[in-house]
Amino acid sequence: MLAALLALAAVVSWGFYLQGSTLAYGDAEAHLNIARRITDSRVPGYEQFGTVWLPLPHAVMLPFAMHDGLWRTGVAGAIPGAIVYALGAWLFFLACRRMFGSTPAAAAGAAAWALNPNLLYLQATPMTEPYSLAAVALALYFLALFRDSLSGWAAAGAGLALALGALTRYEVWFLLPAAALAVLLMGGEGRWRKALVFGFFASLGPLFWLAHNQYLYSDALEFYRGEYSALAINKGTKYPGYHDWPAAFVYYRTAAEGVLGAPLAWLGAAGLLAALLRKQWAAALLLGAVPLFYVTSLHSSGTPVHVPNLWPNSWYNTRYALGALPVAAFGVAALATVMHERIRGIWAGLLAAACLSPWIFYPRMDNWLCWKEAQVNGGARQAWTRAASEYLKPRYRSGDGILLSFGDPAGILRESGIPIRESLHEGDGAMFRAAVARPDLFLWEDWAVCAEGDRVSKAMGKMRNGSRRYERVRIFTAPGSRAVEIWRHIQGKYPQ
Repeated sequence: MLAALLALAAVVSWGFYLQGSTLAYGDAEAHLNIARRITDSRVPGYEQFGTVWLPLPHAVMLPFAMHDGLWRTGVAGAIPGAIVYALGAWLFFLACRRMFGSTPAAAAGAAAWALNPNLLYLQATPMTEPYSLAAVALALYFLALFRDSLSGWAAAGAGLALALGALTRYEVWFLLPAAALAVLLMGGEGRWRKALVFGFFASLGPLFWLAHNQYLYSDALEFYRGEYSALAINKGTKYPGYHDWPAAFVYYRTAAEGVLGAPLAWLGAAGLLAALLRKQWAAALLLGAVPLFYVTSLHSSGTPVHVPNLWPNSWYNTRYALGALPVAAFGVAALATVMHERIRGIWAGLLAAACLSPWIFYPRMDNWLCWKEAQVNGGARQAWTRAASEYLKPRYRSGDGILLSFGDPAGILRESGIPIRESLHEGDGAMFRAAVARPDLFLWEDWAVCAEGDRVSKAMGKMRNGSRRYERVRIFTAPGSRAVEIWRHIQGKYPQ
């Protein structure tokens, strides 16, 4: 089964690469370039992991991103994504088979998980969702082992799995107390000791990240409330669900119906009752915590989700609905067990077909919310990335230096084949801060690539006059996208 999943992932990833969708998400571009800059920077090393985004996916991508060709094409992010996708679906199958004692039931749940087109798209990109889903599947498998053996090593394994998950995406942090409660209630004799073993290993992930932020930024919560956090970016923004529990639930539920497919969403919800009747409440508690996290996040943490059939009728963060995929697929596996073993295989096949029916009967890719979001929101960025790289590549000479806004503009360097170490960016710490704060004293790069109105752009605006003058030689605009600027040090006449 694992070999088949890997083959499926490879074929699908190749198809999206040929389509040009590997880096359609802006976050995909950023994840890839963070992985690259760890070794390809003026100040390479650990500090380049940065804050806000958790480090494990970048560490996994790092060996692939070091290869110039894989980095430039985006394949450096797709290869590990495909591997963890396959491992996640396989582990989920093994966990369900152990919990329900039924191969057909486990296969139905795994099919609902692995054949979801939105997950298939994200695994073909440098996005982080496949990593967190694989970690959740691994934790579920160890919880199944713990239920059968009540052993401390199984509790430790579940804790380590969630510690890894806690270094991929923040929703996994929300699972830690739920899983600890499950271990405590299932633990039998010595339950407190086993819960403490679980808690020790599970806490390693969050504690590491808190220490990382404290050490590098003097604030353990820099990732939550710092300059680049979602809370800061969306500060003052009013969106549906903000401080409105009913709206937060409706928007997340609607996103889940669109991303998972309505049949899977509703069959999974019904299947949870079957899971509880079969005393699989621990798994339901663990997996159900993720949707609860996102509803809470919509309400309280400045994290909007937009879907096209609700105001403002757009696509934004639709991929967060994949957090409901494990609990829905688990519910389908449980529902498959309600039939007698003699017909369970047929029943499981029918359930799997029902879950996949939206994609079978309406196969147009426009129905895949995550892919559609990437195309709608990323098309303009990809267009100006190409145009800007076509301008910069023939004019840039190695050693000129570039003052860089590391977000979306970093894609221009990737597409131009210019090493990131040729740039001075936020990950370079004091050198970058000095160049932005006092460009008249500390800016010696011949070029600047930035987004209009950001701090690099403002710094360059100060340098229009004086002994070391810069000129904005190009600005690239596209509908629905922030303009991107290229500045150049004036050294007499130069080809435009």
